[in-house]
Amino acid sequence: MVEDPKLVAERIVANVQTVIIGKEREVRMTLTALLCGGHVLIEDVPGVGKTMLARAIAASTGCLFRRIQFTPDLLPSDVTGVSIYNQKTGDFEFRDGPVISQVLLADEVNRATPKTQSALLEAMEERQVTVDGVTHKIPAPYMVLATQNPIEYEGTFPLPEAQLDRFLIRVHLGYPSQLDEIAVLDAQQKAHPVDSIAQVTDAEEILRLQRAVREIYVDDLVKQYIVALSNATREHESVYLGASPRGSLALYRTSQAKALLEGREYVTPDDVKSLAFAALGHRIILSPGAKVKGSTPADVVASCLSRVPVPGARARG
Repeated sequence: MVEDPKLVAERIVANVQTVIIGKEREVRMTLTALLCGGHVLIEDVPGVGKTMLARAIAASTGCLFRRIQFTPDLLPSDVTGVSIYNQKTGDFEFRDGPVISQVLLADEVNRATPKTQSALLEAMEERQVTVDGVTHKIPAPYMVLATQNPIEYEGTFPLPEAQLDRFLIRVHLGYPSQLDEIAVLDAQQKAHPVDSIAQVTDAEEILRLQRAVREIYVDDLVKQYIVALSNATREHESVYLGASPRGSLALYRTSQAKALLEGREYVTPDDVKSLAFAALGHRIILSPGAKVKGSTPADVVASCLSRVPVPGARARG
């Protein structure tokens, strides 16, 4: 008997929350990206649990976890792997890099040079790496969780728009509440809970959930709403560059995953609204004038949500 996808998802969320305390929404967002087969950009200050979130997701799902600490001297081959000559066999053997995993933590991704950052692009988009003309497939499911510190920009290389656009959503963890922080202290009194976290599902089950996400019904009016929101970001007076069609697809797919996580077989406009900033915010480039005025992508998304009519809503007045 096939288990209800919602029950599987709730089990994963509850398991991860034994490590990431008080961040249920952010955990669900990350799981949403995993069920969509997408990647997550986590922007936050050091020490709020970005690494632990990636490790907990991998451990809970039984996926192969690897980590890359990005630094200015990191080479593309350090990411993708390298071919080494074997004197015994007379052949070149491929030694895979950390990018060939299932859950990859790209820590402080903006500290590496653009050439090294671009080594991730093929893996993120094509689920493969090419070394010395030979293509190597990456096992499924595959998710990259990239982190960057939004405060300290000295010695960093900002991610180009093309790479930002490849992240399905952007997540902010933020500081925990005082009660949650006390709970963190209690949980780590003797050992870190991530060291003993249990596996509650496997990669095959995640792949089944990914297939189930694509079966969630999206009405034509909701599709029009998604496209209208993306188009509104392109036409907004504070925006230099708006969300791409990939942004519309991200909002479409994450809305399907959210519906699945809530046990529904259809997407509602509220699903779209709740995910609009996570899916579109990092794809928006503000105009110089808007930056001077202190506007943010969050302001733009909120403005677009207020302007675009919601399907099925009655007109006021």
